[in-house]
Amino acid sequence: MCWLQTVVICFVVGAVVGGRDFPPNFKFGTATAAYQVEGAWNISDKSPSIWDSYVRRHPEKIKDMSSGDVACDSYNQWKKDVEIASDLGLDFYRFSIAWTRLMPSGFPNTVSEDGKKFYNDLIDGLLEKGIEPVVTLYHWDLPQSLQDLGGWANPLVSDWFADYARVVFSLFGDRVKTWITLNEPLIFCEIVYNTALHAPGILSVGVGNYLCNKHAMIAHAKAWRIYDEEFRPKYKGKVSLSNQILWLESETESDEEITEISRQFMVGMFSHPIFTKEGGWPPVIEKIIAEKSKKEGLSKSRLPPFTQEEKDFVKGTFDFYGFNYYTSRIVKKAKEGERIGPWPFAGASDLDIHLTVRPEWKHAATSWFYICPEGLRRQLAWLKEQYGDIEILITENGYASYDGGVDDQDRVQYYKEHLEQVLLAIEDGVNVSGYTAWTLIDNFEWSDGYRSKFGLYQIDFEDPLRKRTPRASAHYYASVIKSRSIDVDNKLTDEL
Repeated sequence: MCWLQTVVICFVVGAVVGGRDFPPNFKFGTATAAYQVEGAWNISDKSPSIWDSYVRRHPEKIKDMSSGDVACDSYNQWKKDVEIASDLGLDFYRFSIAWTRLMPSGFPNTVSEDGKKFYNDLIDGLLEKGIEPVVTLYHWDLPQSLQDLGGWANPLVSDWFADYARVVFSLFGDRVKTWITLNEPLIFCEIVYNTALHAPGILSVGVGNYLCNKHAMIAHAKAWRIYDEEFRPKYKGKVSLSNQILWLESETESDEEITEISRQFMVGMFSHPIFTKEGGWPPVIEKIIAEKSKKEGLSKSRLPPFTQEEKDFVKGTFDFYGFNYYTSRIVKKAKEGERIGPWPFAGASDLDIHLTVRPEWKHAATSWFYICPEGLRRQLAWLKEQYGDIEILITENGYASYDGGVDDQDRVQYYKEHLEQVLLAIEDGVNVSGYTAWTLIDNFEWSDGYRSKFGLYQIDFEDPLRKRTPRASAHYYASVIKSRSIDVDNKLTDEL
C-alpha cells in the first residue's frame, strides 16, 4: 500500500471516529426555570408573578389543577440541585431569576435581601463545584404589579425590564459570564395572546402578540446595551436571548415558498431585528401583515413598525444565538375553508397556513410534541445560512414522557439521536458551542402541570423533601459529558 493510500484511509477512519466525539471546548449543561422549580411562592417579601395569579384565577387551565407553589422546592433544596448537577459533571447550569423574588415591587426601589441571598448562595454553590452559572433574566414570570399596568403590551415594559436587568447585572455580574435576557418570546407573546392558555391569560389575537413582540425586542436590546456599556468592560461576559424554534418543512414543492415565509415569521420575527445588518422585521412578514390589516379596514398595520432609530438600537445586540429545539412541523398552504393552524401563533392565520406532522414521527408526551431529530440539524444549518457564522448555544433540548419511572430508555434514545444531529451540524461547519438538556429535574410543566416529565432526575412530588432520583438518561448524559462522545454505554450504572 502506498503512503498516500495510507494517509487517506487514516484520515477517513479518523473522521468517522472523530465525528462521534465533541470538540474539546464544547460545553454541556442542563436548565430549569424559577417558577417551575423554586416553589416558595410567597416566602419572605416575594410578590406574586403572573403565574402565581394565573393558577389561582384559572386552575382549570392546568391539566392536573396544580400550581408551582411548592414545585420541586428548589428554594429550600437548592443544595441538592447543585449536588446532582455536580454528579452529572455539568460544565454549566442554566437557571432563571424570579423577578418578583429579587425585586418584589417590580421596580428597583425594592431589592429583597432574601432574594439576593438565595441567588448569591446558588451561584456561589455552583462555582464551588466548578459549574458555570448561566442565568436567564426572564422565563415568563412577570411581576403581577407590572401586568396590572399592561405588561408586555405596554411600551414602558422595556424600561422596566432594563431597570431590572441593571440590578441583576450589578448583583451577580462579577460571577455570571453568560446571560439570557428573554426566554422564548414566541411563547410568552404568540402563545399567550393567541390562546390565553398561559399567564396572564389575555386573548388578543393578531394585536397583543405583535405589541408584545416589538416590546420584547426593545427590552432585550436595552438590557444588552446596558451590559455592553456598563458591565462588559469589567466582567467580559456574553449576553443574548433564547428562541424556541420548530423546524418547518414544506409538504410539497409547491409549498416551499410559503414554508420559507413561515420560517421568517417563526424565527425571523425574533431574530431579524437583532441578527441582520438591516434590522427591523423581516420585510416579507411586514408586507403581509400590512396588507392583511388594510383589508380588515384598519388604518395602520397590526404589526407596529420599527423606526430607523429603533432598528439601529436593536440590531447587533447579541454575543451568540440561544436556540431551543424540541419538535418540527410540515407546512402547507391552507385551502379555502380549511382549519388554520393548529400551532397557535398568529402567523398561521396571517399567513393562511396549515401545520401538520409526518406519520412516521413518534408522539411524545404533551399534545404538541412530535419527534424529528433531523429537524435540529436542518434548523442549525438554516440559522447559519440566514445570519452567518455566529456562535450558537443550544439552550434547551429534551424529551417529555408521562411515565415517571427511572428506566427511561425513550429519553436516552431522544438525547442520543439529537446529540448525533448536533455533531453532524458541527461537521457541516455550524459553530455550535454547547448543549443544554431540558431539564435537570421533573418540574411544573406550565399548562400540563406535573403530568409530563422532562427530568433527567425523577422528583417524588409526594415527598415533602422532593427526593431526587437519577434516571437512566441521567447516567447516559453523565457518560456523554465524561467521555465527550455519544458512543457510551447507556445502561444503568453506579456512577451517580
